[in-house]
Amino acid sequence: MTPEEIPSAWLGEVRRICLAFPDAMEKETWGIRPFVVWDMIFAAIGLGDSGLTCSMSMKAPLGEQEILLATGHPCFYPMCVGVRGWIGVFIDGDTDWTEVAELVEDSYRMTATKREITLLDRVA
Repeated sequence: MTPEEIPSAWLGEVRRICLAFPDAMEKETWGIRPFVVWDMIFAAIGLGDSGLTCSMSMKAPLGEQEILLATGHPCFYPMCVGVRGWIGVFIDGDTDWTEVAELVEDSYRMTATKREITLLDRVA
């Protein structure tokens, strides 16, 4: 399975969540689909090494990574960015998209400029 083979319903939900933020854009690189603001990644969706699982990674606020990891599935420690405080979430038919949206918003707020955060708060 390639990034283009991520189920369209899941990719659609991720796009709906991520692209709703001011100045957010989708890119394709490293075999994943990162979502960026000012070329800084705040979330990414991709397939596991086996190509059989789908997951997202995003920044977690200080102290939240440990709490989320303690909850277990669907949260996991992402190999490349976990050391930087990111959290991974498996995406499947039981995904709680409201929870994913909250995690992505936290990550976006940690990445965006004050201008974008002000715009976001005006819309909310």
